[in-house]
Amino acid sequence: MRYECNYVEALNAGQIDWAQMPANLLCEVVTGATPRLETFFRACWSEEAIHIRFECEDDHIVATMEQRDDPIYLEDVVEVFIDTVGTGKVYYEFEVSPRNVVFDAIIHNDLEGGKEVDISWDAPGWRTDVTQRADGWQVYDLMIPFADLEHTSPRPSAEWRWNLYRIDDDKEGNRHYWAWSPTHAVNFHVPQCFGTLVFVRA
Repeated sequence: MRYECNYVEALNAGQIDWAQMPANLLCEVVTGATPRLETFFRACWSEEAIHIRFECEDDHIVATMEQRDDPIYLEDVVEVFIDTVGTGKVYYEFEVSPRNVVFDAIIHNDLEGGKEVDISWDAPGWRTDVTQRADGWQVYDLMIPFADLEHTSPRPSAEWRWNLYRIDDDKEGNRHYWAWSPTHAVNFHVPQCFGTLVFVRA
């Protein structure tokens, strides 16, 4: 799985022509099958940050938590995991709920099923915005500065490892787990299954 992330001059989502960015769909995390609801994502990068937009068809919103680093992954949420080095042993986790409550952490993964989730780590500069469209779609905009990833602006053609996810509760209380690159388990922390993020600059 590869996603070509285009360069833009814009510094915030309001200046980005998202229609010009490649859209990819999330699939069922275990099998790769088509989910019951559509979830598109698009991404681009500027000199200072990576910008990510999720567009989520949603017929039942579950979001009660209010504080940063609450376990919002127990309700509806979109998630981004970013590994700037590519070993799978250390990566960043970013989550946003329909109420625009955020969760951020740095993950240490031994690649054998053990992991440490450090929620004391915060990304001070990242910004999020959530809007609900009249047709029942949720739109999540994330701006993650490279400085928060302890990284300078990537060079063109640089490649990072990443994955994108969504958790959705339906009206019957069933939980659904979706991913860009399937992990073949109800487990997002499988860095061996991350796809590749390619920074493209024309």
